[in-house]
Amino acid sequence: MVSKIKGMIATLSIAVGLALIMLFIRINRHRENGRCARNFCGLFLPFNNFELEIFGHFDPSATLLMLNHQSAADIIFLEGLHPQNICWIAKKQLGEIPFYGYALRGPEMILIDREDKASLVYMMREAKKKLEQKRPLVIFPEGTRCKDETRFLKFKSGAKILAEKLKLKVQPVVLIHSSRVYNSSPIESRGNKARIVILEAFEPNTPDWYERLEHQMYAVYQRHFQELQDS
Repeated sequence: MVSKIKGMIATLSIAVGLALIMLFIRINRHRENGRCARNFCGLFLPFNNFELEIFGHFDPSATLLMLNHQSAADIIFLEGLHPQNICWIAKKQLGEIPFYGYALRGPEMILIDREDKASLVYMMREAKKKLEQKRPLVIFPEGTRCKDETRFLKFKSGAKILAEKLKLKVQPVVLIHSSRVYNSSPIESRGNKARIVILEAFEPNTPDWYERLEHQMYAVYQRHFQELQDS
């Protein structure tokens, strides 16, 4: 019961905060896509008495960030922490959700239809535009949320193609316990502490780099997951 109440409070804070952020995005979206307003996502943590332990640093020269995905809080965390005007690559259906969808469309994120084969061409074209605007790209290589916190979903090929075709500098980011801090399905909050581990950025230069990256991120996840479990 306590976890559900905490989850409802967190959901309410997201709804109110998102409404305010969207308002300021509409007013200032021509200034780095409302980046100043989006930074207010950082207030989600202290408002709900959540703690995010941070390991590592963002590389300002990285052009593609890859994150594992467990919770809606993942997006909130990164928007509140990253110093640059990041651009998310997300599924088109999210942009069609009333209210929430504007938070993606307003700042001109890249929304793709994964069922449409032409979406890859569209993604590449739009990604080039965002990079020309000095906007680092952000993608979930799993493609969607993994509801099992003990594992990762298999990485999809889209992120690999994007990195190789556009010769991007990749920075992996691993999130741990984000679904415990906040889960939207079912709505609950089962903990107050999460971690974000920001790994060293690199330029892919071997045929198997993507497979090795998947294993590396999962190994980092397992280690930190166990540490949080034991603490």
